[in-house]
This record gives sequence, structure tokens and C-alpha cells, in this order.
Amino acid sequence: MPTQAYLRTLPAITLQTANNQQKPLLEQALKQVGFIPNMYANMVNVPAVLGTYLHGYGLFRKESGLAPAEQEVAFLAISMANGCDYCAAAHSMIADKVSNVPAAVLQAIRARQPISDSRLSALHALATELVNTQGRPSPETVQAFLHAGFQEQHILWLILAVAVKTLSNFSNHAFGTVLDDRFAAHALNR
Repeated sequence: MPTQAYLRTLPAITLQTANNQQKPLLEQALKQVGFIPNMYANMVNVPAVLGTYLHGYGLFRKESGLAPAEQEVAFLAISMANGCDYCAAAHSMIADKVSNVPAAVLQAIRARQPISDSRLSALHALATELVNTQGRPSPETVQAFLHAGFQEQHILWLILAVAVKTLSNFSNHAFGTVLDDRFAAHALNR
């Protein structure tokens, strides 16, 4: 569900145009991912937005206790629930090329079809429901998540994932962020 951009006068920031607050954040991004994604170049217009995103995203990746494939399923579920085509494409590429999400699971998520892996299905359901209910999932969804072998602490980690993805998803809506070439092969077919 592409959104009409409503931030029209803020430019994408480059290393050459960055001020003293923006430049270290863009350099950090360049060091971590090897390039500056269009999303980051937009978000850094308010350094606190990109800084908060990078901090929370990094903590989720390093400390959540979720496997890389589980992290990607969560990020993809949240991005799709928020209607962010940019992040859905980016996390699809990471799921496919980096995090080893099973191809059938990735395809099911992107097609909004049932997920055959029960653990990943429970994770996807809770992450999606956290977004769709504004943090009020049903007891049944929470029980299915816990029954799949996750712990209550993982719910808090998912709340962090929702928070950081909301920063990026909503920023992408605001800017109408153009998909980077690296993610283009994973764009959603709409």
C-alpha cells in the first residue's frame, strides 16, 4: 500500500552534506551495511530518529536471543503490517540472502499465506498482531507464541522490534522512500 509522501522539502542527506550530528550516524551505517540506504539518508534529517533506530535495531539483533531467521520474520511481519513496501523488500532480501529464512516461509509471508513452520508462524502471528492491535494481542496468540517455545521476555523484544520498525516504516511513508537497487529484486509485487 504505497503512501503519498508528505515530507517534500527535506533532502536526502549524504556524507558530503551531513552536519556534525548527522555525519557520525551515516558513517556508522556505512560501516555496518556497506552503503547508506535511502531510508537512512532520509531519517537522519532528525539525527535522533536515525540514532534511536540504529541503537534499538542493533540491540534487537545482538541481544534478543532470537535466531537470525526469527528476527527477520519479526521485522518482515511488522513491516508488512505497517504497509511499508521499502522495509518489506529490504527484509525480504536479508531473509533470503543473509538470515536463512526458509524459502517457503519467506514466500508465504510475502503472499500473506499460512506459514508451515509452526514456530515461525507463531512468531509471525504475534508480531503482526502487536502492530494491528496497538500492543494488545489476544491471549490465544500469546499462548501459541509461548507454546512454540518462546519466553515472555521475547514478547518485550518484539515490542522493541515494533518500535524500531515503526520509526523506519513511518519515516518511509513520510518520505515515499525510493527502494535502493540492492533491494529491488525483492520488491513486493502489487
